[in-house]
Formats: sequence, structure tokens, C-alpha cells
Amino acid sequence: MRIIAVDPGFDRLGVAVLESKGNTVTLCHSGCITTRQEDELATRLRVIGDEVRRLIKTHKPEALAIEALFFNTNQKTALSVAAARGVVLYGAAENGLPVFEYTPGAVKVAVTGYGHAPKNQVAAMVKRLVAIDAPEQKLDDEFDAIAVGLTHLAHQKGLAS
Repeated sequence: MRIIAVDPGFDRLGVAVLESKGNTVTLCHSGCITTRQEDELATRLRVIGDEVRRLIKTHKPEALAIEALFFNTNQKTALSVAAARGVVLYGAAENGLPVFEYTPGAVKVAVTGYGHAPKNQVAAMVKRLVAIDAPEQKLDDEFDAIAVGLTHLAHQKGLAS
């Protein structure tokens, strides 16, 4: 099974493509889709949408896994992230991909065993669970996207609850 996983964001959106064969998980791609703060909302959303479509066409995933939104106190940021997330969901629907959502707590439990694990603990476990080229060059958003993907694969195998 090959999936694309997304850690939603607006300035920077983490993406990862993972493939599972038996008990082996391979990271095929990870990165961040970045948008320029000086661009208009519509332009930034187009950048996200275009890149999601390109990744789907290039990697041909069977599903999309995405982290559910966690609303913080900054409403402007939450609305922008929600808009970016909507563009990602549209890209999945446009390509016939089923979408699976996981809460931040569910991702942390699946990867670390603890639902309140800090970001550095999530990143450390991701590095243990999947081979990553140049992990020191990866951003938190990439590790979060990989963690979302690992969560989905674990749920598909019935290994996580």
C-alpha cells in the first residue's frame, strides 16, 4: 500500500509518501510545501493545490492520510490552515483517493505510545521506525507528516487502536 500523508499548515505544509510491503515501511518522499507570506490567500492555496496534485500524479498513492485540525487560540491561523486543508482534501477527491483523518493525540499514541508526547519525541520515534535520508535536514512538519502516514499504515494493519 502506498499513501500520501499530510501535516496541514499554511506557511509550511508537511507531506510524506510511504509504502508498506509486509512489515516493511519505506519512505518514498517527504518534504514541505511552502507558501510565501506576501502572496494573496488564493495564490497560496493554488500553490498548495498544484503541489498536492503533482505529488499524487508522481507517486500514485492509494489513499491520503491527514492530521485533523487542532484549533489553537489564533483564529486567523486556524482559518488559513483550514483553507489549506480543504485544498488538500479537494486534491484527494479529485483523484479518487479515500481520505483518513487522525487526531494529533492518535498520531502520538501510534508512534510513541503516549498521546501527549512532545514533537522531539515524535521525531525520534519516526527516525527509529523508518529509514530517512539526512534526518538532520528534515523539518518538524516533515516528521509530523511521516508520523501521520505511519499511523495510517498501523491502523490499516490493525496494529493501533
